[in-house]
Amino acid sequence: MPRLFGTDGVRGLANADLTADLALGLAQATAVVLGQGRSAEARRAAGKRPVAVLARDPRVSGDFLAAAVAAGLASSGVDVLDAGIIPTPAAAFLIADIDADFGVMISASHNPAPDNGIKIFARGGRKLPDEVEARIEHHLTEPNLAPTGAGVGRIRRFADAEDRYVVHLLASLPHRLDGIHVVLDCAHGAAAGVSPEVFRDAGATLTIIGNDPDGMNINDGVGSTHLDLLAQAVIENGADIGIAHDGDADRCLAVDADGNIINGDQIMAILAVSMKERGHLTDNTLVATVMSNLGLRVAMDEHGISMVQTKVGDRYVLEEMNEHGFALGGEQSGHVIMSEFATTGDGILTGLHLVSEMARTGKTAAELASVMDVYPQILVNVKDVDRNGIHTDEILAAAVLSAEKELGDTGRVLLRPSGTEQLVRVMVEAADQPTADRLAHALADVVRERLTV
Repeated sequence: MPRLFGTDGVRGLANADLTADLALGLAQATAVVLGQGRSAEARRAAGKRPVAVLARDPRVSGDFLAAAVAAGLASSGVDVLDAGIIPTPAAAFLIADIDADFGVMISASHNPAPDNGIKIFARGGRKLPDEVEARIEHHLTEPNLAPTGAGVGRIRRFADAEDRYVVHLLASLPHRLDGIHVVLDCAHGAAAGVSPEVFRDAGATLTIIGNDPDGMNINDGVGSTHLDLLAQAVIENGADIGIAHDGDADRCLAVDADGNIINGDQIMAILAVSMKERGHLTDNTLVATVMSNLGLRVAMDEHGISMVQTKVGDRYVLEEMNEHGFALGGEQSGHVIMSEFATTGDGILTGLHLVSEMARTGKTAAELASVMDVYPQILVNVKDVDRNGIHTDEILAAAVLSAEKELGDTGRVLLRPSGTEQLVRVMVEAADQPTADRLAHALADVVRERLTV
């Protein structure tokens, strides 16, 4: 049986792949696995039930999926605090803030509206390790004891959920945002309520787009995966910076006053240098993935900051940060994790701290982003090939070695098998775009020739 959990929870086409029955069963299995921890047992010893936080983004299928999850949890003896529509990082924060036993977020992040997903967080608002996900999947096929009478859970509204999160975000800021004009793109998503509120409370002047969710327009031409409208709005309004979230607001990308994109690597570089200056960067170390641009490593070297690289996926960044107590990490896509304030990527927190650095230093967004030169990069996906062959084919290995020798210290090559499809990703960075393009397509041809199934 294939794994139900992917790299970020259970995701699929709502009411087709991800049904109400599956959501209910998954909630019941989760209650069995995560409702038996020490905190839950302590509650039971005191005559109380385990507690879970439930939240969702505004896509229309969230209504029935959240209802199914709430029913599954309550029928398994778990009290549910329904926080309604809030960002994923808000849900993670609230789990820790009220010491809940676990939590569930209904969201498909940057995916289009017909999709949805179920993300599960353990106590403390932390993502689940693989082995815990496997235990939940196992219990989906096992009969679960169901309480009756007074043993069933209660479902209540988490009335002050958003207020708690806003107070937390504002308390994290090293500097207010007064005098800075921000265009905020909420992706018609979960950030639509809280992000404008907190940016205004922090002192920013706001222009807002992507802030009218109707259940079907989430991520539709707006947000961190579609930055053209944001760039246009920044230029037309003479704003200082644009901040874009994705559907569940765990990402942040930006554009400067001229509409130039500031990606996740550049945001991490800005924050890393600032945190080092202020003594907040643990061991002067940044955690990023192997897909981060070579320019990030060069910039960190120039500022005396070490860089640890992990496999692709914010969960692997988080694992490295948690294991060693690092303060900052993330991905080029805009998942930025600031562990002093969050247990997962938080797009609103990231945007606030980026704009706060503008206010603190008096520099423009472009000046801050210039801390890092972005090396030309190209990614080519080669489909219908034996993805495992990249580790064993000698001719392909020789072609990679030849490309690396040509690049020297001015670029790099990365071949990576897809985790879900029969394809290989060929990534090349170089000092100039023509060289990157030439080498990437040449290597893709070798992959295609040697590994076609």
